[in-house]
Amino acid sequence: MLRDRRAPLRELIGIEASSPTRFLADELHHLRIQDLAEMTWVGDTCPDLRGKTVMIRTQRQFSAVLALVELDGVAGRVILATPDLAAAHLPAIHADIDIDFLLSDSATLNAGMPQAGVPTIVCDKLTLRKPIESASIDTEWILFTSGTTGRPKMVQHSLAGLLSPSADRPPAAQAIWSTFYDIRRYGGLQILLRALVGGGSMVLSDHAGQGGQFLARAGTSRVSHMSGTPSHWRRTLMSPSASLIQPLYVRLSGEIADQAILDSLAQAYPGAGISHAFASTEAGVAFDVQDGLTGFPAELIGLGGSGVECRAERGSLQVRSSCTAIRYLGQATAPLRDPDGFVETGDMIELRDGRYQFAGRREGIINVGGLKVHPEEVEAVINAHPGVRMSRVSARPNPITGAVVTANIVRRPSSTAVDCSFSTMRAEILAECRSRLEPHKVPASLREVTDLAISPSGKLARTDA
Repeated sequence: MLRDRRAPLRELIGIEASSPTRFLADELHHLRIQDLAEMTWVGDTCPDLRGKTVMIRTQRQFSAVLALVELDGVAGRVILATPDLAAAHLPAIHADIDIDFLLSDSATLNAGMPQAGVPTIVCDKLTLRKPIESASIDTEWILFTSGTTGRPKMVQHSLAGLLSPSADRPPAAQAIWSTFYDIRRYGGLQILLRALVGGGSMVLSDHAGQGGQFLARAGTSRVSHMSGTPSHWRRTLMSPSASLIQPLYVRLSGEIADQAILDSLAQAYPGAGISHAFASTEAGVAFDVQDGLTGFPAELIGLGGSGVECRAERGSLQVRSSCTAIRYLGQATAPLRDPDGFVETGDMIELRDGRYQFAGRREGIINVGGLKVHPEEVEAVINAHPGVRMSRVSARPNPITGAVVTANIVRRPSSTAVDCSFSTMRAEILAECRSRLEPHKVPASLREVTDLAISPSGKLARTDA
């Protein structure tokens, strides 16, 4: 698939940087975008990075943004790593793709890298020096998948491919973006690029996690466009700080958006447009649904317009577009795309009443006596109860069927509308499950918990730590 050469990120930012009100901010910094396009973070004493393979592994998202702006068009390859990438994986990653330098804002974060023979460059400040001269290098952007077990796969993108979903940008001038995602993951990077290249501003999420302080900062900064996974948004709506933000645009991606969370967001932010998108590190952004309903219209399957084509094969969604990744690197031996250029997403879909609904992940199926159960399908029914904020369905071993379905449930904050004992809720939820689900999908047990873990990628953690 051909990738058109684009100007380096610094130049693209400069084109849209004329407004002095545009900014990039986290909990410690507030920088004008026009200054970002003119400053350097790498510094005078840094080795020549032109054409080199550089891993960016920083404590702060802000530092990672500075490094990306400086290195695109200069480095031959940038590898964008998150702090939670296990240090034990780093030597093997270096052996796979031969990293020349590691760029960081923290010496302690990367203490294990010298053992792999990779020199670490620690940068700690911005200066008003003329930046590294841009070369005509089409820098490769390497992202990690959000796998929960083993070493994550490395996925190669180009800046041109990452910018391809530009037609999906809301037509809002001077938008102030924010996201619960880390910008070093595909979902967060998409939002960052929309802000920097699309003429907006960006408020980064907190270094220590997403909580009330982050929502307060977002509210003070008048964030207008905000994105996250359904799990991010469920947690937000459980927080008393949820009212501190008043977005005009709310976006969900990364997990199935059931009707309960879409309706709850519409109620919490009545002035906002609510959309849910399908995107992945490998497939890129496939589509954005804005009609307030879960799933997506059946006519999206088979369409070849707008640069994106989707198809259903063996019950799963496959995507071909200009923003799909180029290839896997390193340990991954299977091709990223099939001979026709389609990416297998592993997300199972079912056609119901003229609309495709996401059933769940292919690898997440629970086997109950030889019958399949998608946890997400059961969670959608449970989450529809007015007293439930979020739930997690999992398997429990059973000597007869091999497994049975169980569920942990987090209740909404008490209110007169839904205040009742959990035993009453349990009976109501089970009655609804029996009326809407096949018998083998009905939970054998329901348990109330105070919280459910969310993985670093923002998705509901399917296994306990």
